[in-house]
Amino acid sequence: MSDDSILNTAVIGCGGHARHHFGMIADEPRLHLVAAADIDATRLEQAKTQHRPDRTFADYREMLDQCDLDLVYVVTMPGHLLPIVLDCMARHLHVSVEKSPGMTSAETEEMATAGRESRGKAIVSFNRRYFPEVLAVRRLVQERGGAVHCSGTYNKTLSLIGTPAMAGIAPDPVICDAIHHVDLIRWLAGPTPERAARAVAVHSEVADGERAGSHRHNAVIRFDTGAIGTFMSHYGVGFRIQRAEVHAEDFSAYLDLTRERACELYAAERGGSSSALDEPLDLDAVGGPNFNETSHFANCIFEDTEPWSTLDDAVVTMHLCEAIRSGHKGPL
Repeated sequence: MSDDSILNTAVIGCGGHARHHFGMIADEPRLHLVAAADIDATRLEQAKTQHRPDRTFADYREMLDQCDLDLVYVVTMPGHLLPIVLDCMARHLHVSVEKSPGMTSAETEEMATAGRESRGKAIVSFNRRYFPEVLAVRRLVQERGGAVHCSGTYNKTLSLIGTPAMAGIAPDPVICDAIHHVDLIRWLAGPTPERAARAVAVHSEVADGERAGSHRHNAVIRFDTGAIGTFMSHYGVGFRIQRAEVHAEDFSAYLDLTRERACELYAAERGGSSSALDEPLDLDAVGGPNFNETSHFANCIFEDTEPWSTLDDAVVTMHLCEAIRSGHKGPL
């Protein structure tokens, strides 16, 4: 690390998802954008103009060879992630891995194994875990003894995801896209501020539509915490909807993450009336309204702590996604 207070940072892959990472890097004063790499000349030029890295490269390996880096964001399609992530880990760099972390849980496990041998840290970009509103709701739930039920809804109109055009580039939508809310359910059901719940049983019903990419899933999940989760994801429907809810004893929270994040909170008196809670969420208690995965990862690097969404934990989420997609019914 060239400067004890600054992390020299690079981004590999400058497509649509990278815009969010570039923005978070720019907002984090402890990160300096040294370089960006992409094989597509147009995307690379756009990244150079909009985000102003010190240098740009068509070949990420040249970037790794020539730049003094501490942290690399690998923001490619899932089918391209594995060799790049392994290369960065072999150089003992800190790595942020885009979701889904590979095409399969086996690829995620390979990354996790390499990560244990690297001196760098790795985080998986399950960004719902780091939304301040989610963290504040989760804190309220855990103060009340933990979740008894949680659910996630992740619906979208039809796209190329899950069609033959994406073969070898991205896995099925529930694995590469709706994984966000599969992971969110695990997180909301988690027993401690640092740990997500683990699924111990799943009953999944898959009912794909006739059109390519119209993948549809409904699943009931039992977690090791005793909480029950439900998950719905339908592609090829009328609108992009992303919602979640979580319930504890005498407490309920309803989250809408579709556009602007919104939350409704309700509490009940034992044997008495219930009412909406009008006070705002305490975002300052969970890092503030601007907290995100990048600020968390910087904290972890400087404080030598483990990220909340490690590759080892991502393997658990990937296994759950694969179980839902396969129509699994029974213990995991």
